[in-house]
Amino acid sequence: MNGYTAALQILIALAFLSIPLVRSRYGGRAQAAVEAELARQGVRTTVMAENGMRVDAGGHETWAPVGIATALLVPAAFTLAGSPVAETLSWIIQPLVVLVNCVILYSNLTAVPSVTAAFAKSGDAELQRIDVRSMLAAAETGFPRWVMPYLQNLRHVVVFAGSIAVLAVLIAG
Repeated sequence: MNGYTAALQILIALAFLSIPLVRSRYGGRAQAAVEAELARQGVRTTVMAENGMRVDAGGHETWAPVGIATALLVPAAFTLAGSPVAETLSWIIQPLVVLVNCVILYSNLTAVPSVTAAFAKSGDAELQRIDVRSMLAAAETGFPRWVMPYLQNLRHVVVFAGSIAVLAVLIAG
């Protein structure tokens, strides 16, 4: 392990931190756009909040990426400190980061059907009436154009390519 792997892990951590940072900055606009779309659809604008759903930086949209970033910074710090435990931690954490990012990518690609299915199972008639595709499109308009798809795709590239590079260094060991 070397400073190169630590730099990659720090870069990947920053990629994950971009999620709550962007949602914190622009999530209010996205939430307002969702509420306007719900009103347009004749759905109670508070239905999302009543069911614990939000598009800003609350809940898992904050704790998950911050947790992943923290997990990545631990082996990076050990690497920079010259500790041999960095390699073991990297072997554990880096594959998990790849798997988690695969889940995130899948979630992004299947957002409409998965949210529609979740709303259908909710038992809340208001949620079940929502045109999910239009609601999610409205949420996207709350974010600057550079967020989706550009920042989103860049984040995936950094996470996947950086993780592959870290694993390649570990294998070359």
